[in-house]
Amino acid sequence: ILMIGPTGVGKTEIARRLATLAGAPLLKVEATKFTEVGYVGRDVDAMVRDITDIAVAMVEKEKIAEVQERAAERVQERILDLLVERPQPRAKTPTSMNPMGFWGTPDAEENPAEDENYKLQLEQAERLRSRMKDKLERGELENAEVELDIEQQKSGGARIFTPAGMEEMGFDMQSMFSNMFPKERKRRKMKIAEARGVLQAEEAQKLLDRDAIISEALSRVQETGIMFIDEIDKVAGREGGGHSGPQVSREGVQRDLLPIVEGSTVMTKHGPVQTNHMLFIAAGAFNVAKPSDLIPELQGRFPIRVELEPLTEADFRRILVEPQNALLKQYAALLGADGVELQFEEDGIAEIARLACLVNEQTENIGARRLHTMVERLLEEISFDAPDTDTKSLTINAAFVKEHLGPLVKDEDLSRYIL
Repeated sequence: ILMIGPTGVGKTEIARRLATLAGAPLLKVEATKFTEVGYVGRDVDAMVRDITDIAVAMVEKEKIAEVQERAAERVQERILDLLVERPQPRAKTPTSMNPMGFWGTPDAEENPAEDENYKLQLEQAERLRSRMKDKLERGELENAEVELDIEQQKSGGARIFTPAGMEEMGFDMQSMFSNMFPKERKRRKMKIAEARGVLQAEEAQKLLDRDAIISEALSRVQETGIMFIDEIDKVAGREGGGHSGPQVSREGVQRDLLPIVEGSTVMTKHGPVQTNHMLFIAAGAFNVAKPSDLIPELQGRFPIRVELEPLTEADFRRILVEPQNALLKQYAALLGADGVELQFEEDGIAEIARLACLVNEQTENIGARRLHTMVERLLEEISFDAPDTDTKSLTINAAFVKEHLGPLVKDEDLSRYIL
């Protein structure tokens, strides 16, 4: 799919929603980040390796959610072990040599008093564990402190730089070196409430089948992976016509993208990944370049063309209020944290949308992104004064919006820098 439309109309958001609905791994990359093979920059194969890592993380997150209940049961037992230590049977010492020539303790010489003492200690420990378990379930011991060994996370360390394409050999040097040395564990004292979270993560990881996760992730990438290549128009260019320099490099990037889009096998640290059935969505504003400026082979690989129209005033009005995390809801919650109740009247919302549309026409059309700059400027003073103000309720209507934004919108020079 080739999406053609100005910035800020929702090209990336469409791909994101599509991936969420399909439960598919999505990677958004900018075509300008890549360079022709042999030059300094990212190799196009890197995007396949990146989306594979995303798929592995996605599947791992799903599997962790599935084993949380089993992990919680194990955590309960580990916390009980920290609170109540189980008695250990006393080690037996050899007293005679058996006919085979080995030292051992004949059954007849076992001390029955020691056995009874061990059984008594075991029964006492079990009764104490049972009482502690009841208290844990009631939440009475969350502030009690325990000591446990946790894996030490090392910060920094040596980073290994390899030539471009080295990772295609399936040689993950960083993982190899991390596995060569034992993981350091440090004894820490913490409250049970905090320890529960640490132990839960450890136990969940132990219950995971890494091979099954990688297998499912590779399958998901190859069958349902979505690769969103943004700014494709920035690399649109061909050799000839007196062009040199950057034009040549742009065509080189296109030619490197071509085998990935049409289907090839890329080696990753998790195994080979085929791109034959991936969905590739390319997007660009195409203000200067045209889709026909792409090399013919790449044009043919994006047969579905979608043209997105610039957002209208009515679209802006809907964007401000309809989404679950709409901009106005975010600002209302932000000021609500300082005890100020913010209400937006219908005429105030319509005025914000009208002015945003007007500024887009006068300066540069950046689509829905303009709304963020407008609302931020509108509520700048209110946000600054909110912690110290005595006003606990504020209504934003058309008159308020005109008063604070009207002069800026009229002055084109100011609006270029401020809005």
